Amino acid sequence: MCHPVFDGTSSEIPPEIQAEMTGLSWKPALDCPPFSSLRLLTVRHWNFEGEVMDGELVVNQSAVADLVHVFATLFEARFPIERMERVDVYGADDDASMAANNTSAFNCRLTTSGTQLSQHSYGTALDINPVQNPYVSSGGTVYPPAGAGYLDRQDPRPGMIVEGDPVVDAFDAISWGWGGRWQSLKDYQHFSESGL
Repeated sequence: MCHPVFDGTSSEIPPEIQAEMTGLSWKPALDCPPFSSLRLLTVRHWNFEGEVMDGELVVNQSAVADLVHVFATLFEARFPIERMERVDVYGADDDASMAANNTSAFNCRLTTSGTQLSQHSYGTALDINPVQNPYVSSGGTVYPPAGAGYLDRQDPRPGMIVEGDPVVDAFDAISWGWGGRWQSLKDYQHFSESGL
């Protein structure tokens, strides 16, 4: 690809992918949104080796246009994303997906505190490069553990998200909130439509 160009497309969730998701990222026991409200989003991105890749996300149909705009902006900025696979590849295990530095969106699950559905359950939240952008609990626990090497946000390295960079600016432009601005804890990988 001599002159890489961005591409982003969406489609309804095919029956075979619905079957793969059921019992994993889409759980009958939880109040997950119907498949009819979700879309399979395929977007082009740069990886850490400077190669152009196509990644997959499941998102809410209402978020498709905004997220295509965000990823077009990140592609133009050559922001690297290590991998972008549906969380079902990891058995819908959030810890396993984070450990693999996987960028993902939909996963119908409870929050870390276990008291309510995560914003990921609605397809309106996204986690980007979890290793470079870890979740840091109020007690200082780092998820994934490999993210401990990236706690100094004053030393930005490839794949890290920091205030005023193209990633934060792109999500600000669509009015999505960033977990890196939370006060009681930090979730540097996390963006959501609700800000939660």
